[in-house]
Amino acid sequence: MAQPVTHHATASERWLLRGGLLIDGSGAAPRAADLLVEGDTIAAVLESGTGVDGAHAVIDIAGRVLAPGFIDSHTHDDGYLLAHPDMVPKVSQGVTTVVTGNCGISLAPVPPGRSLPQPLDLLGPPDLFRYPDFHAWMQALRDAPAAVNVIPLVGHASLRVSAMDDLQRTATPEECERMARLLEEALQAGAFGLSTGTFYPPAQHATTQEIIDIGAAMRGRAGMVYATHLRDEADHIDEAIEEALDIGRALGARVVFSHHKLAGERNHGRSLETLARIDRAGLLQPVCLDCHPYPATSTMLRLDRVRLARRTLIAWSKGDPSAQGRDYADLQREWGLDDEAMLQRLAPAGAIYFLMDERDVERILAHPRTMVGSDGLPFDPHPHPRQWGTFTRVLSRLVREKGLLTLEAAVHKMTGMAAENYGLADRGLLRAGWKADLVVFDAAQVQDLATFDRPVQASRGIEGVWVNGQQVWDGRQPTGQRPGRVLER
Repeated sequence: MAQPVTHHATASERWLLRGGLLIDGSGAAPRAADLLVEGDTIAAVLESGTGVDGAHAVIDIAGRVLAPGFIDSHTHDDGYLLAHPDMVPKVSQGVTTVVTGNCGISLAPVPPGRSLPQPLDLLGPPDLFRYPDFHAWMQALRDAPAAVNVIPLVGHASLRVSAMDDLQRTATPEECERMARLLEEALQAGAFGLSTGTFYPPAQHATTQEIIDIGAAMRGRAGMVYATHLRDEADHIDEAIEEALDIGRALGARVVFSHHKLAGERNHGRSLETLARIDRAGLLQPVCLDCHPYPATSTMLRLDRVRLARRTLIAWSKGDPSAQGRDYADLQREWGLDDEAMLQRLAPAGAIYFLMDERDVERILAHPRTMVGSDGLPFDPHPHPRQWGTFTRVLSRLVREKGLLTLEAAVHKMTGMAAENYGLADRGLLRAGWKADLVVFDAAQVQDLATFDRPVQASRGIEGVWVNGQQVWDGRQPTGQRPGRVLER
């Protein structure tokens, strides 16, 4: 059990974390150092043992690691931030900032009362979709802050739902113009860029040109991000990667390959090829990836995924709630149904698919361009364990147990690298004048506890988390502080 590191600072207080092993987020080697915080800012990084005048509190963290707060570069927390602002699944594993609006789905702009096709429902219940424009959702977060900071993206599928009556076709020029205006409004409100999920039904009929036309407002804006759940992550992944690169070049935006994976046994091992392809592209345009450390993914129930996966678990089912947490193959044997009849009985539903190879997952995570992103679905009744355990699993399994990454390299992927890719000027590193988003953990004990059978479990070994200088996790429970901010480019 984590030992609590408790300190409730006031907005103007100076306080010191003393005696820790500092990993600054840059990839540099760990070193012994003290950290002075004043208000929401790191006031100084000091040689270990330096005396400080005027510090209201000195917190001894000897034997523990002090790092920048982790940045979850791929989330679907858009609605969870408002419904559960303490953000326990994230702060309990050291996360202080979340990137929302991924895979083409964002909570806004979707007019209230609009029908919500899957996978938009993965963001939460229909009553959360009450923001007709992006500014209104961002203002709601400012009016009722969560415990973590937010980097918001606009979802292309959400734009389609807002602008189109029939999603099973290409958008007309007038509809593209409407979506382009909505994106322009969102960018003016502070969105960091656009995400797409042409893999999913609401967007699968969108052409490459449709996305380029909609994204025109991104051209000429510095630091724009184009994050994409590729059109195909299986047999046709090469063509899908090239489409994403074409769009990124046309928009002048950094391409983020979301939850990069190779789906299906016949594609296992192809990460050698896809990573080489992405590296070649990186010589000509800005590109990066995100990934989580599990060989299973999770999304809406789809038969193409069931047929690719070696095992499928039902995360939830409105058609038959008794299926929740059950193995699809076991249910199919019990019920004596073919795949089409299974889908009809279960849908709408969500599922967890074991369709990746562990060696691909590890190769992708170890790649120099890869950030860490959980891709969790927080409202799933039986969620994938990645929502609660992604970051601590990297630290325990890939660093401590397997030695695949050094501790400083893993922290860099979770902090400085993500901050740079998303254009954050004052977060992701432990430097004087930068914001005090901090995590203290025990490198020898940190461990994910969430499993596929019991996925809702807080991690062990995260002993203190601060966001903008305010403590949000004390090692055992949330503090009740909600200092998170909607961040700016």
